[in-house]
Amino acid sequence: MGFDRRFTLGLIFRISVLLLALMAVVWAFRTPSLVMVRVVAIGLSLLAAAALWRHVARTNLELARFLEAVRLGDFAAHFPEAGGAGFGTLGAALNDAIRRLREQRGQIDAELRFKDALIDDMPIALLTIDGGRVEPGNKAARALFTRHAGVRPEDYATYGATFARRLADEGASGEEMLILNLDGRAKRTLVRQATLNRLGRRTRAVVVQPVQETLDAVEMAAQTDIIRVLTHEILNSLTPVMSLAQTTATLLSNDQVDAARIADAREAAMTLARRTQGLGHFIDSYRVVAREPTVVQHAFAATEFAEEHARLFRAEWPNVTLHVNASPLSIHGDRALLSQLLLNLLRNAAQAASEHRPDPAVTLTIAPAQPLMIEVADNGPGVPAKLRQEVFLPFFTTRAKGTGVGLNLARQIAVAHGGTLEVHEAPGGGALFRLLL
Repeated sequence: MGFDRRFTLGLIFRISVLLLALMAVVWAFRTPSLVMVRVVAIGLSLLAAAALWRHVARTNLELARFLEAVRLGDFAAHFPEAGGAGFGTLGAALNDAIRRLREQRGQIDAELRFKDALIDDMPIALLTIDGGRVEPGNKAARALFTRHAGVRPEDYATYGATFARRLADEGASGEEMLILNLDGRAKRTLVRQATLNRLGRRTRAVVVQPVQETLDAVEMAAQTDIIRVLTHEILNSLTPVMSLAQTTATLLSNDQVDAARIADAREAAMTLARRTQGLGHFIDSYRVVAREPTVVQHAFAATEFAEEHARLFRAEWPNVTLHVNASPLSIHGDRALLSQLLLNLLRNAAQAASEHRPDPAVTLTIAPAQPLMIEVADNGPGVPAKLRQEVFLPFFTTRAKGTGVGLNLARQIAVAHGGTLEVHEAPGGGALFRLLL
């Protein structure tokens, strides 16, 4: 640094002058008849000592002024940038440091003003408790708590006795749901408390967020969604049932009913009975919204299960070719719920294939694997890779008339059985849904 070199050179020069002056004093006192020389030598020594002192003291003075300005936060202080021996450089360096500190303080003040404005405009009410005083910390709190006077916790009892006790409890923390009397009505409110350190003092922050309107909206939306799910699934099961019922009526309407017609009608009636029983079990399983599908596992034949759904499928989709490949094995699971899952997959496959090409085809495969594998493939457009997770989300659909609940329900049933339901690309194109149990 230039200041260091110049200051050092100036210090060496002044020390040298002082030493020479002192040597002259000693020489003058040892030599007789040199009274005037003695006076001059002593004067030069005093001047050299004063110059040395001023040289060293000026640096200390400038640094002391700088430190005092920093201590007092006086960032308007200015240091002279003129003078020899590098003091101009020192003044410029100190002025630059003051300027940087002034800029940093401006940035900190601007950030504090932003955070103060952010907290004040935050839409969630904030209360602060310091030394037993409860005070609103932002606009939302001042607008929410308007029916009390005072700053004590008990003054807030008008909004709720439990709320006032929580404010008075210095050890309270965490969050809880309370019923508060706000805006003239009782509202469920989420109250969160935390302890902070403010300038060495223990301060509590209490966030009060009314959630009654949000919960009401969510409840209404959930009820609507449940109705959509149940309507979708019930109609999904009733369509093939109605078709089989019409087929049975047609078989028995002829005056001359032969044994073959009676056998076909009996088979159709048995299928109708099983399907209606399964529909009833499905409705019972979803009667309680908060409860997952109740799985009642038992063993049943895979071939008979596949043939039953093939009849249901052909009754609803006579123009769609269905290929069935079912191994002679037993399926362990809830037959009614798995039937609901399979009907969803078959219907989606038939719709996708029939809307995509003139020769729609669907393949149902039940094969032994570790675990058991049930696949439904179609020759439709397939599912893009980026949508293969989204298709299982509730109410997600790519069809104009779709409801977006079938695949979500199918995955719920798979998970309830401890299995997985995935979508892949079929070997010949199209979509392939694979259930592993």
